[in-house]
Amino acid sequence: MGGGTHIGTSGWSYADWVGPLYAAGTPPGRYLVEYARHFRAVEIDSTFYRIPGERMVDGWMKATPPDFTFAPKFPQIITHERRLQGCDAERDLFLGRMDRLGEKLGPLVLQFDYTFRYEEHHLLEAFLMGLPPGRRIAVEVRHRGWLRDEFYALLERRRAALVLHDLHYMPALNRATADFVYIRLLGKRSLVPDDFSHVRIDRARELDAWAEKIRAFADRGLEIFVFANNRYQGHAPATCRDLAHRLGISLPAPEAPLSLFNAHPPAE
Repeated sequence: MGGGTHIGTSGWSYADWVGPLYAAGTPPGRYLVEYARHFRAVEIDSTFYRIPGERMVDGWMKATPPDFTFAPKFPQIITHERRLQGCDAERDLFLGRMDRLGEKLGPLVLQFDYTFRYEEHHLLEAFLMGLPPGRRIAVEVRHRGWLRDEFYALLERRRAALVLHDLHYMPALNRATADFVYIRLLGKRSLVPDDFSHVRIDRARELDAWAEKIRAFADRGLEIFVFANNRYQGHAPATCRDLAHRLGISLPAPEAPLSLFNAHPPAE
């Protein structure tokens, strides 16, 4: 079942992971090389804050094996500052940079905040219509007003996936609107404000429920992407391992020699 299910973390640039995940003494410039010894997918959180340069993206390519998958977030200048309007230049620059990932490019995530309401759905549909074909898009909304059949139909028309997450103020979502499913295990910032070196919250019950949902999606032949945040339990790599174990998915053996990845990539 594991072939169509990709499990990873949200980002990789965490000094708290040196020791628990990364070898002692690992410099930030080699975090991704170390990360790729353990997981074959990652959500790129840093692209939300800035559009990376070509050299940085090429470094990500060199640091990871051929079967690796990146899921970048659209920059906040597009989703939050410009609210999807008047951002063609930023959109095209971002997409062009991400295209450098080639076959390693996974879904692109449009993450919106609580203030983006359903009344602005025409902006979302226009933006999705304006994207070049061939991209897989996942849409995350954080206001209950979006949770209606009209919104799901919009996503289905554009073949975009509804992001399924666990925000504490949002109801549980379990709907596939595309031929892939995108899941984000986010947690609550106030419960894990810092120290991402170890698990601090027991979410065994929640992970059991997510595993059941993922198995059901997999039985339907859907490709599945799951990314865990440090704030979900305290240490995202452990969350990923626990979920993979529940699903019977084998993750890469961490004993893989570093010589496989002859690269010194820039940090995320």
